Amino acid sequence: MQFRSALIALVAPVALLAGCKSDGEIVVDQGVGITSLRSVCPAVGVPDYTGDITLFSPANARTADALDVTAMITNVRSTCNDTGEQVHSSATFDVIAMRRNTSGARTVELPYFSTVTRGGSSVVAKRVGTVTLTFADGQERARTSGTASAYVDRAAATLPDDIRQRITRRRRAGDQSAAVDPLSEPDVRAAIARATFELLIGFQLSEDQLAYNATR
Repeated sequence: MQFRSALIALVAPVALLAGCKSDGEIVVDQGVGITSLRSVCPAVGVPDYTGDITLFSPANARTADALDVTAMITNVRSTCNDTGEQVHSSATFDVIAMRRNTSGARTVELPYFSTVTRGGSSVVAKRVGTVTLTFADGQERARTSGTASAYVDRAAATLPDDIRQRITRRRRAGDQSAAVDPLSEPDVRAAIARATFELLIGFQLSEDQLAYNATR
């Protein structure tokens, strides 16, 4: 699909956030132990298979010659204010699109979601917005931007003191507890999950669109 390959090449220098690896994770320094703890700020990312969207004409076609518009979310940037009881995270992102038929001016509206999750699976809040792409007559490419934000309760995003102490407690060689990784203990893992929030951004896809992204 030469049309789609051109779009991928256009955004290749800018990394997409996929899989949503968290900022501020527990960092282990070999020989020293755990040196820092995760942040209360939610990690920001784009879930797998939701970072791009393909429109076909006709809509039920799935062949290369039916490709109409292809768009990608890229250049995700975030800021976080964690000074208050409510941690505020905001994100901006770009949407870059290409169309096959460049004849005439055209406006394309694409829906996107922003979701706050807890523990990697529980949805705390979700909003749906729209980005608008405007193609001038003869123009193949268009670009626009979008925003998303989230509030997270600081107390909920903070590890309990007893869990923090178990993770960071110094262990001496020869101690029975030194052989046990605290991060492998179920209650510690559960506490970390409960305190972990993410702000996820992606296109609001239909089931068919999601299946297309996952199987192509």
